[in-house]
Amino acid sequence: MPYREWFITSFDNLSLYVRDYGNRMDSRTPLLCLGGLTRNSKDFDSFAEWYSADGRRVICPDYRGRGRSAYDRNWRNYNPSIYIRDIQDILTTLNACHVIVIGTSLGGILGMAMAAVIPSGLAGLVMNDIGPKIETDGLKLIVEYINKDRPQDDWDSAVTAIRRMLPDLVFQDEGAWLKMTQNTFRECDDGKLRFDWDVKIAKTISDSGYVIPDMWKFFKALQHIPALALRGQQSNILSPSCFMQMKVVKPDLFTVEIPRAGHTPTLAEPESLAALDEFFQKY
Repeated sequence: MPYREWFITSFDNLSLYVRDYGNRMDSRTPLLCLGGLTRNSKDFDSFAEWYSADGRRVICPDYRGRGRSAYDRNWRNYNPSIYIRDIQDILTTLNACHVIVIGTSLGGILGMAMAAVIPSGLAGLVMNDIGPKIETDGLKLIVEYINKDRPQDDWDSAVTAIRRMLPDLVFQDEGAWLKMTQNTFRECDDGKLRFDWDVKIAKTISDSGYVIPDMWKFFKALQHIPALALRGQQSNILSPSCFMQMKVVKPDLFTVEIPRAGHTPTLAEPESLAALDEFFQKY
């Protein structure tokens, strides 16, 4: 097995699943992979295997309500402040208190929040197709597809369903659709494929009174923290104007646009790997 598995108890007694790759004693700064709103540690499997091949430690948790982590009985706990506390519990338990965050979508938001809340724990941040301003049309599309169970009979129908539900999603490699689908659904005892998350995670942001918070204050907390921002060229979440403004606010921000990619790049694109390699070699 290329990774160790942990089940860590959160501050409120919830079981949190974590994959831990590489050598825990490696001298380089560990990489902490934080996924998107509905995503889990499986998304980072190829990334983690690649960057841990020479021993570097790579930590990939499942948020509460996703993957193999326990579902929360109180859906109101599916919010960023609770996720940050979970991350702190995980890092403390694994004795990895200074990390570089690879944050895809929601994970990038949590990385920005860490810069404000626990700056001493953040050695660097990779923001994968996310910024301090989210395009509402793109977010609405995501919420509409995640907020109820959509069981499928087989993997072919599951791939078709994902393509239909996310018409703006683009990958450089067509083979990424099956891998993304396999990381999205789980096989259940009745033979059906179902979403690998608690559909209640959408309740907070689907409320009619929900307002996307101003996250520029969190982004500005990155002033003295090295950061790389990736943008899918066809993203419907991170706009070109926001991407440009991020560079204005943080002039040392390393920015790369990934061609033929939407929300979000897989991190396996040649352009993504080149940017990541250059960024990581400094730390």
